[in-house]
Amino acid sequence: MTGIPRRRLLQGSAAAVTFACTGFAADAATPRITAPEVDSLSIQVVTDGNHDVFISGAQVPGVRVERVRGFRGALERRALRSEHGLSLWLTSARGAETKRLLLDYGWTGETVNNNLEMLELDPATLDALVLSHGHLDHFGGMEGFLEKHRGRMKDDLRLYLGGEDAFCQRVSPAGNGAFASYGRLDRGMLAAARVRPVLSEDPLVIEGHAFTTGAVPRVSQERVLPNSFVSYGMRDGAGCDTAKYADAHFSPAELAGQPVPDQHLHEQATCYHVKGRGLVVITSCGHGGILNTIRRARAVTGVEKVHALVGGFHLAPAPEDYLNRIMAELKTQDIDHLFPMHCSGPNFLEAAKREMPQTLVLCTTGSRFSFGA
Repeated sequence: MTGIPRRRLLQGSAAAVTFACTGFAADAATPRITAPEVDSLSIQVVTDGNHDVFISGAQVPGVRVERVRGFRGALERRALRSEHGLSLWLTSARGAETKRLLLDYGWTGETVNNNLEMLELDPATLDALVLSHGHLDHFGGMEGFLEKHRGRMKDDLRLYLGGEDAFCQRVSPAGNGAFASYGRLDRGMLAAARVRPVLSEDPLVIEGHAFTTGAVPRVSQERVLPNSFVSYGMRDGAGCDTAKYADAHFSPAELAGQPVPDQHLHEQATCYHVKGRGLVVITSCGHGGILNTIRRARAVTGVEKVHALVGGFHLAPAPEDYLNRIMAELKTQDIDHLFPMHCSGPNFLEAAKREMPQTLVLCTTGSRFSFGA
């Protein structure tokens, strides 16, 4: 695993990326990759917060939109399930080569397995797995998914995820200073399922088609809005190992396991460079900021154009003035399409309808969006 000093990410130091509103510049310390071009990309929403059979089927210029209305025959008495969580099936093609990734797994195995079957998506065809970050609503369904499907999947199955933080214990405030468990990604479960974790806080190319942003420097006006707390350290052989971080800037309280507000320094976006279109940036939650994430994707690739921003934007808890400032800057970024899901929030949807209606595409469990040829 490669590492980036935690303090540098939070402070936006001179080694971080700097940007103008409509451009970018990366200094010599910014890791760079050559983003592979793909001819086409489709994103199918396996799990999101709702399934709307009445959602508009209107087409979007430059994007093929397919909606799932209902089922007939053997599946007529079953339905797509929705829950608080996100899971996306990603299919890309370059020439005769096709690659398939599953990004995040929702809250429960029951939901992700049900929806994969109903959408006729075969896990045996997957080339790799990706996890955006260590929140239960993104990894919670992984164990059930692997229990059902691992035996039919490729032998050398890799799970791409960010830094060591992905394995930390998360907790949620339960009142009166107490905390309730919010889950922990289990290394032992992955080992038992013969899944090889690939950790990197630097950008990585996945299967020659996709790439990750790596850790996202905090260089804009955005801040991490209230969500979970995190407890650092190993306990009973599980958790995150503070010795594996790039620096030693943990406070005594953190080293003692005291829960602290989660900064999601390991969270990464999964991206594609679609030929003739530009970048498709998938921020499963975007706790570190959607503007920061866009800028990171531009800086590490040298590709300026963002064709689509997809996924959870974590603006549901945003105060109105904060949301208005983010929207004002987002409008300057020359993005063709916005696909808000999961934690983006009804407040963001209303703001986008008002401020960026020509870019907004509504999303629902089961929908598929195709870019390129």
